[in-house]
Amino acid sequence: MNTKQLSVAKAAIRMLVVCMGLLVATPGLATSGIVGQMVPAPTGDTASPRSTLRTPPTKFADAKASEAARQVANWVAATGDNLELPFLIVDKVHVRVFAFSADGTPRGSAPILIGLARGDSSPIGIGQRKLAEIAPADRTTPAGRFIAALGNDLGPQDILWVDYDNGISLHRVVRGKVSDRRVERLTSASASDNRITYGCINVLPKFFDSVVRPLLKGTNGMVYILPEVKPLRDVFSIPL
Repeated sequence: MNTKQLSVAKAAIRMLVVCMGLLVATPGLATSGIVGQMVPAPTGDTASPRSTLRTPPTKFADAKASEAARQVANWVAATGDNLELPFLIVDKVHVRVFAFSADGTPRGSAPILIGLARGDSSPIGIGQRKLAEIAPADRTTPAGRFIAALGNDLGPQDILWVDYDNGISLHRVVRGKVSDRRVERLTSASASDNRITYGCINVLPKFFDSVVRPLLKGTNGMVYILPEVKPLRDVFSIPL
């Protein structure tokens, strides 16, 4: 995406966010005015003043989830770190995404495609580069805690903006070049061939349309992208 295209996309998504009332629809987010950007996790024993009143659901124990994914899901549900928003957990190591309603109830999971290169941060200014200018080593999916919102890129399809300034979104898989074999990578039994994107997170259309879109329609969401290089507790405020 070049600079002109990015400016158009930013204007469109911000207009959409304002029109939908996303910046003022959820308590706790209106003061920040941040959508589609990484935000630090609250510090202290609890993530929310309301967390002491929560009754978390049964501990998340999906057999397809890694220990790190289960740990983050149970921490979010127990503390209210998600600010009473639906949330997604993206496990880069095991290339899978897990969706949850605001109270921590699991809504589904699916395989994902992620950035070609290993790494937990995006290079400075990558959101301003054309795709052809992004070297393979810079095609990372950043780790962190992001406030996300549904919106559009330059086309008619809706996507979930995760890290807006760096151009990172979660969206339906696109076929791209035949040699990319993106759909085949998503549906293969192996997790070793799921690194192919410029940093975005790709899912099968069915998962986006039946889980992601209904879950995030008309509201913000929280996206937790697990690290693959840094220790988990260097990214999230999980108590020892």
